[in-house]
Amino acid sequence: MQNTKWIVVTGGVLSGLGKGVVSASIGRLMAPAYKVVPIKCDGYLNVDPGTMNPIEHGEVFVLDDGGEVDLDFGHYERFMNINCKSEWNLTSGKIFQALVEKERRGDFLGKTVQVIPHVTGEIRERFKKIARKEKADIVLIEIGGTVGDIENLWFLEAVRELSAEVAPKDIVFVHLGLVPVLDELGQQKTKPIQQSILFLRERGLFPQVIIGRSKEKLTERTKLKIHWLCNVPVQNVISDPYLDYVYELPLVFEEEGLRRVLSRQLGLRIPNRLAEWKKFVAHIKNPKKSINIAICGKYTELADSYISIEEALVHSAAHLNCKVNKKWVETTDIERGKLTVEDALKEMQGIIVAGGFGARGAEGKISVIKYARENKIPFLGLCYGLQLAVVEHARNVCGLKDANSREIDENTKHPVIDYLPEQIGITHKGGTMRLGGHDVIIKKGTLAHELYGEKTRKRFRHRNEVNPRYIKQLEKGGIVFSGKARGKPIMQIIELKDHPFFMASQFHPELTSTLDKPSKMFYRFVATALERPK
Repeated sequence: MQNTKWIVVTGGVLSGLGKGVVSASIGRLMAPAYKVVPIKCDGYLNVDPGTMNPIEHGEVFVLDDGGEVDLDFGHYERFMNINCKSEWNLTSGKIFQALVEKERRGDFLGKTVQVIPHVTGEIRERFKKIARKEKADIVLIEIGGTVGDIENLWFLEAVRELSAEVAPKDIVFVHLGLVPVLDELGQQKTKPIQQSILFLRERGLFPQVIIGRSKEKLTERTKLKIHWLCNVPVQNVISDPYLDYVYELPLVFEEEGLRRVLSRQLGLRIPNRLAEWKKFVAHIKNPKKSINIAICGKYTELADSYISIEEALVHSAAHLNCKVNKKWVETTDIERGKLTVEDALKEMQGIIVAGGFGARGAEGKISVIKYARENKIPFLGLCYGLQLAVVEHARNVCGLKDANSREIDENTKHPVIDYLPEQIGITHKGGTMRLGGHDVIIKKGTLAHELYGEKTRKRFRHRNEVNPRYIKQLEKGGIVFSGKARGKPIMQIIELKDHPFFMASQFHPELTSTLDKPSKMFYRFVATALERPK
């Protein structure tokens, strides 16, 4: 194996501290000069998060290769401008499934299959295989969950075993811990981070860099306490303060000296290449104007359900030097009469209908789409948003009053949205949708062609499509099908001509948007919304 460097990021005290953003920010510091490959280890027994409710686990991020992975991969791609691979997401379910298959095949004949050495060995070998296959200069391993969780113990043991195989100068352990401030005292408390470091030591892990998550930057007194009590150089104690935008964190880490610390620990020359990043962050923090955008969906109680949509809006806003004021609209409340469309969308300059599945909230989304179409409010529909825009148009413009998606009503008279042929009869739900990157062939003379040219490649995650039997009727009603699948009658972009901006995609443009290169569809949507008076 080539002389790969390894950075392992762990987290302590509680979950939700932001290890994914910390890992992505570390990657941003190094990625311009080196090939950085991120690996995320998740302790849950699901093979992947594809069957999880977004309210429970957050957004399912879809990769170009079709992998359904943890949302932290979105951070990795947005910060490092890379295309990640599904094999870089290691779950306990994926590891155990592989070992059981090997055992049934007879690979372990005569042996008892155990956590050590077999589970940890499988994890460790996957680390090294990825490093070799990708010819990685640096492998960045994020251990999900919190140190002390039962389900991540085998991952911690695997990285300990890895550290015994590589030279000390080739591996760095970075630990992120909480440094709370008690309001009564107004003092940063280091005891929680000390306790999590103690647990790591019990597992044979000794972090060389400690990052303190706190309301403000760590004081010199706090850094000195962590230095003495956790046995790391004071310059290796790094602040991770609460920030308005995650994109500020690489700049904070640069100010705190993390790039220099990692350069020294790993024996690398890592240049500072954050000038362009700093310019975009300045636009985010000091915008010249603002707009109000409604994000309408049924998973709004957890903002992480739509994190890529939020970030895509930030990317476009940074390039347009504006601020997007987001309003979350729970479409279930609209269809249940708890909220009127007018009250939900007043003063909005743009409306997004997010993706999703199932009947709950669908009629509320259809009401929102109708309001956007009739009132000429810039509208962007994503995945299910495209399908329901077709249903709305079929009902209210084409006169197909009973039009619906067969996913919502199996017996609908006009199934303008139907299951993809290959989805009929499927019983296994995990990894069986139309997933990942596919080419979109663009129709000339359309807004889509203006944005993308003759074709583009985008990421998909769906089981249903516009029913080919209704396409001509829908086109007569004014829908322009401006993007299609190559060689198949799968409609992938729709737009309306007599509207400032009415566009919807079967794909998810938000998944490939980055701060350096915003999604073209989101950018045009935000730019058009800026032209609409409040």
